Amino acid sequence: MRTVSVGDVHFGARHPLALIAGPCVIESAGHAEELAEAVRDISARVRIPFVFKASFDKANRTSLSSFRGPGLTRGLDVLASIKQRLGCPILTDVHEPSQTAPVADVADILQIPAFLCRQTDLIVSAAATGRAVNLKKGQFLAPLDMRHVIAKATAGGNQRVLVTERGTTHGYHDLVVDMRAFPQLRSMRYPVVYDVTHSLQLPGAGDGVTGGRAEFIEPLAAAGVAAGVDAVFFEVHERPAAARSDGRNALPLARLEPLLRRLLAIRQAAHPFTVAAEAT
Repeated sequence: MRTVSVGDVHFGARHPLALIAGPCVIESAGHAEELAEAVRDISARVRIPFVFKASFDKANRTSLSSFRGPGLTRGLDVLASIKQRLGCPILTDVHEPSQTAPVADVADILQIPAFLCRQTDLIVSAAATGRAVNLKKGQFLAPLDMRHVIAKATAGGNQRVLVTERGTTHGYHDLVVDMRAFPQLRSMRYPVVYDVTHSLQLPGAGDGVTGGRAEFIEPLAAAGVAAGVDAVFFEVHERPAAARSDGRNALPLARLEPLLRRLLAIRQAAHPFTVAAEAT
């Protein structure tokens, strides 16, 4: 298993469970900074390495009228400010090859959205920046099909790749997570992330917005950690009902700390030898 490091956060075998978390989209500079600080403080209390995630543009919204974010220039200014003030690594999405270079000037991890995981030019361009690349498995792909996506990212020599499970399309308006996916993804020797909250979307099921089943966040996160993932990914909001994107599947901020403590206890119980090795 390869190790992928961004700042003081290390993903992979023999490293602690890591956390990627933040709002779906940058709603405002003040909101993003306040939420980033709150999550950073929680992660410090529970001693879990933390990467802040927020999107400057949600290019794949359900409706034309949906809020997309502040855009590339203003969004990167917000993320740069958070990185400088809080000292946490930054993850954000890229949607076009032209975005990868400016985003790499700020973000530590460039994320390829699930719907774009077959876009060769985008993946190659993101990897060419030298930054870590988070490849989200498309809802239409089998786990082992990600080997072709990984090959596109690593062909130029950048081995700093994460692979993220976020559910598979199951009929209309639903996603399911097959726990067999995690050992299959890990067999490709790159760190595996479980995007819990996106896997609980109900795409297009909210009359012009994406629906969601946030009540299942805790049990699915617990199952993923027991299955051996290297990191968990949550979209978090202090008031999900007021979130401007993906609020229906977001984790309320007040539930983050108890959930992380539970996940660390599950990991200790399910993988005691791994946890003991990390401590040495």
